Amino acid sequence: MQSLRQAVCVIVHDEKAGKVACIHYANDTWSTVPAWTIPGGKVEEGERLDEAAARELHEETGLVVAPEELRLVHTVQVRAGWDGKGPFLLSVFATTSWSGELTNTEPDKHLAVLWMDTRTLPTPMFPTSHAALTTYLAGGGRGFSTHGWDSAADPRALIGA
Repeated sequence: MQSLRQAVCVIVHDEKAGKVACIHYANDTWSTVPAWTIPGGKVEEGERLDEAAARELHEETGLVVAPEELRLVHTVQVRAGWDGKGPFLLSVFATTSWSGELTNTEPDKHLAVLWMDTRTLPTPMFPTSHAALTTYLAGGGRGFSTHGWDSAADPRALIGA
């Protein structure tokens, strides 16, 4: 039996300014239109989840956070990834402390990396990012959601598209 793939993302929350770090993703292999997301990516084999989240955050935004400063805030079970490689589990971490300047470190993949107002999240947004952000900003809720299990829903649909 194949093990479930792991992915991570990080909600970087500037509580004082009421903003979160968001990425405007442009790679058309995932979506036919540019879509917003939060920093994250795949966990490498043998890598700890919190270390993968800190690594991905730095790779995509230039922000630095120690893995022990990350707090697990949500988990999303995804039935089918947009990459066509099957299901995965997304572990969502959050931090309110970091160092560095928010930068688009991967301009070949991202149109922009910006601080966005928590009261008006950008759209269109990947559903997993939207679920993670809205649950986190509402105070945590259940801490678990799913994506793609409703057979009537288009698993590639964006929020606000």
